[in-house]
Amino acid sequence: MVTSTQNGDALLRTAGLTAFYGDFQALYGVDVTVGSGEIVALIGANGAGKSTFLKSVAGLLRSRPEQIVYRGESIGALPASRVVGHGIALVPEGRRLFASLSVEENLLLGGYAKRPGRWNLDAVYALFPVLKERRHHPGTALSGGQQQMVAIGRALMSNPDLLMCDELSLGLAPVVVREIYAALPSIVGDGMSALIVEQDVQLARRVSSRFYCFQEGRVSLSGASAEVSDEAITQAYFGVAA
Repeated sequence: MVTSTQNGDALLRTAGLTAFYGDFQALYGVDVTVGSGEIVALIGANGAGKSTFLKSVAGLLRSRPEQIVYRGESIGALPASRVVGHGIALVPEGRRLFASLSVEENLLLGGYAKRPGRWNLDAVYALFPVLKERRHHPGTALSGGQQQMVAIGRALMSNPDLLMCDELSLGLAPVVVREIYAALPSIVGDGMSALIVEQDVQLARRVSSRFYCFQEGRVSLSGASAEVSDEAITQAYFGVAA
């Protein structure tokens, strides 16, 4: 089936995206598309290139301009500060909260781009009420799940059109993971797109419409999350020949 993103109507499109850490090449010609209002999952083993892909899109790793196209504009060479201003926000692996700042101060930092939209402190506190109760606590004094909520809220404060989440479930208890993913429909309900890196393949497939499987810096398989077989995903995930 041909989707709208395959026809060129993509919010985000990468074309032959490469990425390097010094002399080490981490991505080899990666093509990914994300449509407006779509949730897309990136799956794959550790070191497959998923986080590197998100960092590249976020402007934390420089690319050639034409390798990343957002709303029809080549943004591959833009720094992270300008990428945020275009409407792309990253929830990084490990949360990366500022230890010296309170929960509320961490959240307010996310709004420095001053993009218009529905997300402000009141909206974030409505989504995650526990954060309002602990808004004056140091961000890193919270539980792992609550810190993840702060990291998500901080990203939402920039009012993005594309929210990128790197390993939301990492190190969290299953009940906390369920609570965080239960908030996803409310987050994207106004047409926001999401690009989610997730180690739990079945969870990733449940929350997404499409997926890309990464293997050694390349896309080894892509398709509709509900249609591709477990066997095909296992082969692509581990690099096992069919």
